Amino acid sequence: MNAIMLPMFFPFLKWRKMVTRETMRFDLVAGVTGAVVAMPQGVAFAAIAGMPPEYGLYSGMVPAVIAALFGSSWHLVSGPTTAASIMIFSILSQHAIPGSPDYIQMAITMTFLVGSIQFVMGVLRLGVVTQFVSHSVVAGFTAGAAMLIATKQIGHFFGVSIPEGSSFTATWGHLFTHLDAITMPVLMVGGVTLLASILSKRFIPKVPHMLVSLLVGGLMAEGMRFAIPGTREILKSVGNLPASLPSLSMPAMDLHIWREFGSEPLAVALLALTEAISIARAIGLKSGQRIDGNQEFIGQGLSNLVGCFFSSYVATGSFNRSGINYAAKAKTPLAAIFAGLFLGLLTPIVAPIISTLPKAAMAAVLLVVAWDLIDFHHIFKLLRQSSVESFLMGITFLSTLLFSLEGAILLGTSFSLGFYLRKTLRPQILSRVPDPRLPNRNFTSDASLPECPQLKLMRVDGSLYYGAVSYFQDILADQREKFPLRKHLAIIASGINFVDLSGAGVLAEEAQKFRTLGGGLYLVRVKKKVKEILNDTGNLTEIGQENFYETKSDAIRDIVSRLDTGICAQCTRRIFLECQNMPKTCATTPINQE
Repeated sequence: MNAIMLPMFFPFLKWRKMVTRETMRFDLVAGVTGAVVAMPQGVAFAAIAGMPPEYGLYSGMVPAVIAALFGSSWHLVSGPTTAASIMIFSILSQHAIPGSPDYIQMAITMTFLVGSIQFVMGVLRLGVVTQFVSHSVVAGFTAGAAMLIATKQIGHFFGVSIPEGSSFTATWGHLFTHLDAITMPVLMVGGVTLLASILSKRFIPKVPHMLVSLLVGGLMAEGMRFAIPGTREILKSVGNLPASLPSLSMPAMDLHIWREFGSEPLAVALLALTEAISIARAIGLKSGQRIDGNQEFIGQGLSNLVGCFFSSYVATGSFNRSGINYAAKAKTPLAAIFAGLFLGLLTPIVAPIISTLPKAAMAAVLLVVAWDLIDFHHIFKLLRQSSVESFLMGITFLSTLLFSLEGAILLGTSFSLGFYLRKTLRPQILSRVPDPRLPNRNFTSDASLPECPQLKLMRVDGSLYYGAVSYFQDILADQREKFPLRKHLAIIASGINFVDLSGAGVLAEEAQKFRTLGGGLYLVRVKKKVKEILNDTGNLTEIGQENFYETKSDAIRDIVSRLDTGICAQCTRRIFLECQNMPKTCATTPINQE
C-alpha cells in the first residue's frame, strides 16, 4: 500500500501533522470538558432509548474514538443523541420490553446493522443520499421527537404512573384524567431542577446547565429524603450503575431477527448519517474545514460496528458535544479521542453519585433537552417563506407523533423526493421581452409587455432530460397552436445545465418542426458541456451550427433579418431596436398580433 493510498484508508494520517504541543494542550482541555458534559447526557439519552443508564455512557466512549480516527471532521464528536435514542426506543419497544435483556440484545444487533449499512454506503460513495433528507423533514422530525421525549418524561416529572407503552395521545390523556394522582414531592424536585436548568443557562452559560441542574435536583432530593419520612420510597432514583468499563458484547447473528427489523435499520442509519453530516458541515463552515461526506459515512459506520462489541447502542454526531468541543477551541480530532478516553476513566469514579439522582430531576433535564431540540427560528422561517417546505415539515411532525419514527423519516423523505422530481419534471420556462421602461431595455418576464408576432424568446431553467422533455414539448406545441405566426423560437439556454440523449433529440426534433413551418429554432448562450453533448449525439448538426449564438443581441439581430417582412411592415409593436428602421405599410387586413 503506497503513501498516496494510505490516507484513503487511514484518514488520521491527513491530520497527524497538525498535532503539536500547543494543539495538544487545547485538545486535552476540550476532551476533559466534553467528558464531563457527556456523563449526565449519556444517562439521559439512555433513559430516552429505554436502555439501562450505563449504556448511554458506554456509547460515548469507543464510538467517539473510532469516529474521530476514521471520519473527516476535526470537531465532530460521536455518541448517543436525542434523535437516535428516541428512534431506537420507538422501534425496539415494539419487539421487546425496554431495559430487558432481549431489548438490550436487539439494541446491540440494531447497532451492528446500522453500522454495516453506513460503512457500505461510505465505501460505495453514497454520501449524496443524505441531501434528499431536507432541512424541513429534519425540522419536523426533531420537533416531533422533542414532543415524544417530553411525553415520555411527564410521568416521572409529575409522579404519575403512566401505563407502559402508552401512545402520545394516550399518555397526555391519562395525565389530564389523573391530575389528582400528582405526587407533590416528585413535582417539587422536578420543578426546582427545571428552574435551576433555565436559570443556569441564562446567567452562567459557560457552565454546563445539565450538571448544575442535576446537582441542585440531587441535593434537594437528598434533603427531602432525610427530612421528610417516606419520601425515600417516593423519590425514586436512576438506579445503580456498574462502576466499570464497558464489557464485551455480541450482536445476534440471526437472519430471522434481521428480517424482523425490515427497513428499520436503514431508516436509523439515514437519520444518524443526516444528523452527523449536518453537524459536521455546520461546524466546518465556522472552522473553514471542508467535510468529506463519504469519509464521514465510513467513520460513523466503523464507530457503530466497533462500538456494538463494547456495549454501545447506535451513536452518531452529537450536536451538544461537538459544539462544546469547538467552543473549547479543540484543534484536531484528538480532542474527541480524549473525550471518549476520559469518559471511560471518569465513569467508575462518578457512577455511584449518578446512581442516586432522582428520576424526577432527570425528567426535568430531559424536558429542557426537548425544548432546546426544537428549532423555532427555522420553523417560523419555513412557515413564512414556503408552503411546500411547511407541508413537508408538518407532515413529518405529525407522522412522528402519530406513527413510527422511521416511518416519519421515510414519509417525509418520500414527499421531499416527490416535490423534487416534480420540479425537475417541469423545468421553469419563462417568456422574455425587452422592457422599454428600463434604461438599457433589459429583458424581463413581465406578462403585460407586448411580444413579437413572429419571434418568441423563451428562457429555460432546468435540465432537459427524459423526464422533462414531455412537458417541454407540450409548452412548445401550445405556443404553436395559439400563435401560428410565431414560427421562430429563440431559447435562452444559459439555465440549462444538462441535456441527455432524449433532451438532445427533442431539441433537434423541434428545430425540424419550426423549419417545416418556415421558421427556425435558435439556442442562445449554450453551456459548453451541453453543446458537447449535442455534438456527441449528432444533434448539433441537425439543429444547425448557424443557429447557435453567444449573446441575445447577436441572435435577435440575425433572426429579425429572417422574419417575414410583410408581417413586419404591418406590425405596430416593434419591440426590438432592430425593428425601428424596417419599412411600414398600412395594413388592409390587420394581423393577429397575439
